Amino acid sequence: MTAPPSHPVRLAEDIASLLKNLNDQLAQATPRQAAEILGTVLTYDDGVLALVTDLIATGSRFAQGQAHRGSLPPEVWLAMGRCANELGHINAELDGHTDALKQLGARSTAGTTPTKPVPSAMIVRRSR
Repeated sequence: MTAPPSHPVRLAEDIASLLKNLNDQLAQATPRQAAEILGTVLTYDDGVLALVTDLIATGSRFAQGQAHRGSLPPEVWLAMGRCANELGHINAELDGHTDALKQLGARSTAGTTPTKPVPSAMIVRRSR
């Protein structure tokens, strides 16, 4: 018989399950709901992406200590550090677009007659 997972492991499993549920909800969402979900997920300081980035950075510090003790290969620490750095850069890059998502969600609920959106030239060119 295997031991039940510890509380933090169970918490990680629960969070993974909730993220899967959120992904399913996003896939089924209306444009307004999707914009609201993404705007919340991508909030720079306390959105899901920022918090996952913080979690990976904390894991990287753990891996660093273990690598210095010889318990983990240094490649694990380096990979986790690289991952945290990349996620941080991605979070910062997306920060400039979060307001557009939030505005789309708010615009759809404002009660005004929405104007028909026009795709940017970049999108039209790529679709051909």
